[in-house]
Amino acid sequence: MTAPDPIAFTLFGLSVRWYGILMAAAILTGGFVMYRRAPKHGIRQDDVIDILLVAVPCGIIGARLYYVLFEWSYYSQDLAQIFNLRGGGLAVHGSLIGGFLGAWLVCRHKKISFADGLDMTVAGIALAQAIGRWGNFFNGEAHGGPTDLPWGIMVDGVRVHPTFLYESIWCLLLFFLLLYLDNHRKFIGQIFLSYGFLYSLERFFVEGLRTDSLMIGQFRQAQVLSAAVMLACAVSYVILLNRKPNKNSVNAMEDKSK
Repeated sequence: MTAPDPIAFTLFGLSVRWYGILMAAAILTGGFVMYRRAPKHGIRQDDVIDILLVAVPCGIIGARLYYVLFEWSYYSQDLAQIFNLRGGGLAVHGSLIGGFLGAWLVCRHKKISFADGLDMTVAGIALAQAIGRWGNFFNGEAHGGPTDLPWGIMVDGVRVHPTFLYESIWCLLLFFLLLYLDNHRKFIGQIFLSYGFLYSLERFFVEGLRTDSLMIGQFRQAQVLSAAVMLACAVSYVILLNRKPNKNSVNAMEDKSK
Protein backbone atom coordinates (compact mmCIF):
# COMPACT_ATOMS: atom_id res chain seq x y z
CA MET A 1 0.00 0.00 0.00
CA THR A 2 1.30 3.42 -0.97
CA ALA A 3 0.43 6.70 0.75
CA PRO A 4 -2.19 8.63 -1.28
CA ASP A 5 -2.02 12.26 -2.38
CA PRO A 6 -1.68 14.41 0.79
CA ILE A 7 -3.79 17.16 -0.83
CA ALA A 8 -7.54 16.64 -0.31
CA PHE A 9 -8.64 19.57 -2.48
CA THR A 10 -7.75 23.11 -3.45
CA LEU A 11 -9.86 26.06 -2.35
CA PHE A 12 -9.23 29.56 -3.72
CA GLY A 13 -5.72 28.53 -4.66
CA LEU A 14 -4.95 27.13 -1.20
CA SER A 15 -4.20 23.43 -0.90
CA VAL A 16 -6.18 21.76 1.89
CA ARG A 17 -4.29 18.74 3.16
CA TRP A 18 -5.73 15.52 4.54
CA TYR A 19 -3.49 16.01 7.57
CA GLY A 20 -5.34 19.16 8.57
CA ILE A 21 -8.74 17.59 7.95
CA LEU A 22 -7.87 14.59 10.11
CA MET A 23 -6.46 16.78 12.87
CA ALA A 24 -9.68 18.80 12.91
CA ALA A 25 -11.76 15.61 12.96
CA ALA A 26 -9.61 14.26 15.81
CA ILE A 27 -10.07 17.41 17.91
CA LEU A 28 -13.83 17.55 17.32
CA THR A 29 -14.35 13.84 18.03
CA GLY A 30 -12.16 13.83 21.12
CA GLY A 31 -13.81 17.00 22.35
CA PHE A 32 -17.27 15.47 21.90
CA VAL A 33 -16.26 12.50 24.06
CA MET A 34 -15.02 14.85 26.78
CA TYR A 35 -18.25 16.87 26.54
CA ARG A 36 -20.39 13.77 27.01
CA ARG A 37 -18.25 12.40 29.88
CA ALA A 38 -18.19 15.67 31.84
CA PRO A 39 -21.31 15.14 34.01
CA LYS A 40 -19.90 11.87 35.33
CA HIS A 41 -16.99 13.84 36.75
CA GLY A 42 -19.08 16.64 38.18
CA ILE A 43 -17.93 19.09 35.51
CA ARG A 44 -20.32 21.36 33.62
CA GLN A 45 -20.40 20.73 29.88
CA ASP A 46 -20.11 24.46 29.21
CA ASP A 47 -16.83 24.40 31.16
CA VAL A 48 -15.55 21.65 28.87
CA ILE A 49 -16.00 23.98 25.90
CA ASP A 50 -14.04 26.69 27.73
CA ILE A 51 -11.29 24.20 28.52
CA LEU A 52 -11.07 23.11 24.87
CA LEU A 53 -10.98 26.69 23.60
CA VAL A 54 -7.81 27.24 25.63
CA ALA A 55 -6.25 23.76 25.65
CA VAL A 56 -6.39 23.16 21.88
CA PRO A 57 -4.41 26.30 20.89
CA CYS A 58 -1.99 25.66 23.76
CA GLY A 59 -1.57 22.11 22.49
CA ILE A 60 -0.73 23.30 18.98
CA ILE A 61 1.75 25.85 20.31
CA GLY A 62 3.29 23.25 22.61
CA ALA A 63 3.59 20.73 19.78
CA ARG A 64 5.43 23.26 17.62
CA LEU A 65 7.73 24.61 20.34
CA TYR A 66 8.67 21.09 21.44
CA TYR A 67 9.63 20.12 17.90
CA VAL A 68 11.55 23.36 17.30
CA LEU A 69 13.46 22.90 20.57
CA PHE A 70 14.83 19.54 19.47
CA GLU A 71 15.51 20.74 15.91
CA TRP A 72 16.99 24.11 16.93
CA SER A 73 20.10 23.65 14.80
CA TYR A 74 17.83 23.87 11.75
CA TYR A 75 15.40 26.58 12.86
CA SER A 76 18.10 28.82 14.27
CA GLN A 77 19.31 29.34 10.69
CA ASP A 78 15.93 30.72 9.60
CA LEU A 79 13.67 31.83 12.46
CA ALA A 80 10.78 32.55 10.11
CA GLN A 81 10.43 28.81 9.54
CA ILE A 82 9.29 28.41 13.14
CA PHE A 83 5.93 29.82 12.08
CA ASN A 84 5.67 27.71 8.92
CA LEU A 85 3.34 25.04 10.32
CA ARG A 86 2.42 23.89 6.82
CA GLY A 87 6.03 22.78 6.45
CA GLY A 88 5.47 20.14 9.14
CA GLY A 89 6.98 19.69 12.57
CA LEU A 90 4.54 18.96 15.41
CA ALA A 91 5.39 16.71 18.35
CA VAL A 92 2.72 14.72 20.20
CA HIS A 93 4.44 15.01 23.58
CA GLY A 94 4.62 18.77 23.16
CA SER A 95 0.92 18.94 22.33
CA LEU A 96 0.07 16.97 25.46
CA ILE A 97 2.22 19.20 27.67
CA GLY A 98 0.79 22.38 26.15
CA GLY A 99 -2.78 21.11 26.20
CA PHE A 100 -2.61 19.95 29.82
CA LEU A 101 -1.08 23.29 30.83
CA GLY A 102 -3.89 25.18 29.12
CA ALA A 103 -6.50 22.94 30.75
CA TRP A 104 -4.89 23.45 34.17
CA LEU A 105 -5.12 27.23 33.79
CA VAL A 106 -8.84 27.05 32.99
CA CYS A 107 -9.53 24.56 35.78
CA ARG A 108 -7.72 26.77 38.26
CA HIS A 109 -9.64 29.85 37.12
CA LYS A 110 -12.99 28.06 37.33
CA LYS A 111 -12.10 26.14 40.50
CA ILE A 112 -12.54 22.76 38.81
CA SER A 113 -10.74 19.69 40.16
CA PHE A 114 -7.86 19.30 37.73
CA ALA A 115 -7.40 15.62 38.64
CA ASP A 116 -11.06 14.94 37.83
CA GLY A 117 -10.63 16.96 34.65
CA LEU A 118 -7.70 14.78 33.60
CA ASP A 119 -9.71 11.60 34.19
CA MET A 120 -12.53 13.07 32.08
CA THR A 121 -10.18 14.09 29.28
CA VAL A 122 -7.81 11.25 28.48
CA ALA A 123 -10.28 8.86 26.81
CA GLY A 124 -11.09 11.61 24.31
CA ILE A 125 -7.38 12.27 23.82
CA ALA A 126 -6.73 8.59 23.05
CA LEU A 127 -9.51 8.58 20.44
CA ALA A 128 -8.20 11.82 18.93
CA GLN A 129 -4.74 10.26 18.64
CA ALA A 130 -6.18 7.17 16.95
CA ILE A 131 -7.76 9.40 14.30
CA GLY A 132 -5.02 11.99 13.99
CA ARG A 133 -2.24 9.46 13.36
CA TRP A 134 -3.74 8.76 9.95
CA GLY A 135 -2.60 12.22 8.93
CA ASN A 136 0.94 10.83 9.02
CA PHE A 137 -0.08 8.19 6.49
CA PHE A 138 -1.31 10.79 4.01
CA ASN A 139 1.88 12.81 4.53
CA GLY A 140 4.08 9.74 4.12
CA GLU A 141 5.82 10.54 7.43
CA ALA A 142 6.38 9.16 10.94
CA HIS A 143 6.98 5.70 9.51
CA GLY A 144 9.42 3.00 10.52
CA GLY A 145 12.35 1.35 8.83
CA PRO A 146 12.28 -1.32 6.10
CA THR A 147 10.21 -4.45 6.68
CA ASP A 148 9.09 -7.55 4.78
CA LEU A 149 5.82 -7.76 6.70
CA PRO A 150 2.73 -7.90 4.43
CA TRP A 151 1.13 -4.85 6.07
CA GLY A 152 4.11 -2.63 5.35
CA ILE A 153 3.49 0.55 3.35
CA MET A 154 5.48 1.84 0.40
CA VAL A 155 7.40 5.09 0.95
CA ASP A 156 9.84 6.24 -1.74
CA GLY A 157 9.80 2.75 -3.23
CA VAL A 158 10.66 1.01 0.06
CA ARG A 159 8.30 -1.13 2.17
CA VAL A 160 8.41 0.21 5.73
CA HIS A 161 6.71 -0.30 9.08
CA PRO A 162 3.41 1.66 9.28
CA THR A 163 4.14 2.94 12.77
CA PHE A 164 1.23 5.37 12.47
CA LEU A 165 -1.05 2.33 12.15
CA TYR A 166 0.44 0.60 15.19
CA GLU A 167 -0.18 3.67 17.32
CA SER A 168 -3.64 4.27 15.86
CA ILE A 169 -4.81 0.73 16.69
CA TRP A 170 -3.28 0.89 20.18
CA CYS A 171 -4.93 4.24 20.94
CA LEU A 172 -8.31 3.01 19.70
CA LEU A 173 -8.11 0.01 22.02
CA LEU A 174 -6.89 2.28 24.79
CA PHE A 175 -9.92 4.51 24.26
CA PHE A 176 -12.33 1.65 24.97
CA LEU A 177 -10.27 0.44 27.93
CA LEU A 178 -10.27 3.91 29.49
CA LEU A 179 -14.05 4.17 29.10
CA TYR A 180 -14.39 0.86 30.93
CA LEU A 181 -12.03 1.92 33.70
CA ASP A 182 -13.80 5.25 34.05
CA ASN A 183 -17.04 3.39 34.75
CA HIS A 184 -15.30 1.41 37.51
CA ARG A 185 -12.97 4.11 38.86
CA LYS A 186 -11.41 3.31 42.24
CA PHE A 187 -9.70 6.64 42.87
CA ILE A 188 -9.45 10.07 41.33
CA GLY A 189 -6.54 10.12 38.89
CA GLN A 190 -6.78 6.44 37.98
CA ILE A 191 -7.84 7.02 34.38
CA PHE A 192 -5.17 9.62 33.73
CA LEU A 193 -2.42 7.44 35.22
CA SER A 194 -3.63 4.44 33.21
CA TYR A 195 -3.49 6.50 30.03
CA GLY A 196 -0.05 7.89 30.87
CA PHE A 197 1.42 4.44 31.49
CA LEU A 198 -0.23 2.56 28.61
CA TYR A 199 0.29 5.23 25.96
CA SER A 200 3.93 5.62 27.01
CA LEU A 201 4.40 1.83 26.90
CA GLU A 202 3.28 1.73 23.28
CA ARG A 203 5.22 4.83 22.32
CA PHE A 204 8.44 3.49 23.84
CA PHE A 205 8.43 0.39 21.63
CA VAL A 206 6.97 1.92 18.45
CA GLU A 207 9.42 4.83 18.64
CA GLY A 208 12.23 2.30 18.33
CA LEU A 209 10.96 1.45 14.83
CA ARG A 210 10.75 5.03 13.57
CA THR A 211 13.33 6.70 11.36
CA ASP A 212 12.52 10.35 12.17
CA SER A 213 12.89 10.46 15.96
CA LEU A 214 13.88 13.62 17.79
CA MET A 215 17.08 12.92 19.68
CA ILE A 216 18.71 13.70 23.03
CA GLY A 217 22.32 12.95 22.26
CA GLN A 218 22.33 9.28 21.25
CA PHE A 219 18.89 8.58 22.73
CA ARG A 220 15.44 8.98 21.22
CA GLN A 221 13.76 11.68 23.29
CA ALA A 222 10.32 10.06 23.00
CA GLN A 223 11.69 6.85 24.52
CA VAL A 224 13.42 8.70 27.35
CA LEU A 225 10.27 10.65 28.16
CA SER A 226 8.05 7.59 27.80
CA ALA A 227 10.19 5.61 30.24
CA ALA A 228 10.09 8.44 32.76
CA VAL A 229 6.30 8.81 32.43
CA MET A 230 5.75 5.05 32.79
CA LEU A 231 7.77 4.98 35.99
CA ALA A 232 6.03 8.04 37.45
CA CYS A 233 2.56 6.76 36.56
CA ALA A 234 3.21 3.25 37.88
CA VAL A 235 4.53 4.52 41.22
CA SER A 236 1.69 7.04 41.58
CA TYR A 237 -0.91 4.41 40.68
CA VAL A 238 0.31 1.96 43.32
CA ILE A 239 0.49 4.67 46.00
CA LEU A 240 -3.00 6.01 45.30
CA LEU A 241 -4.56 2.57 44.92
CA ASN A 242 -3.25 1.46 48.30
CA ARG A 243 -3.82 4.73 50.10
CA LYS A 244 -6.47 4.61 52.80
CA PRO A 245 -9.55 6.27 51.26
CA ASN A 246 -10.44 9.69 52.54
CA LYS A 247 -14.07 9.67 53.67
CA ASN A 248 -14.83 13.03 52.08
CA SER A 249 -13.29 12.08 48.73
CA VAL A 250 -15.19 8.77 48.69
CA ASN A 251 -18.45 10.53 49.41
CA ALA A 252 -17.70 13.07 46.67
CA MET A 253 -17.15 10.31 44.11
CA GLU A 254 -20.36 8.60 45.18
CA ASP A 255 -22.31 11.85 44.81
CA LYS A 256 -20.93 12.37 41.30
CA SER A 257 -21.90 8.88 40.21
CA LYS A 258 -25.55 9.37 41.23
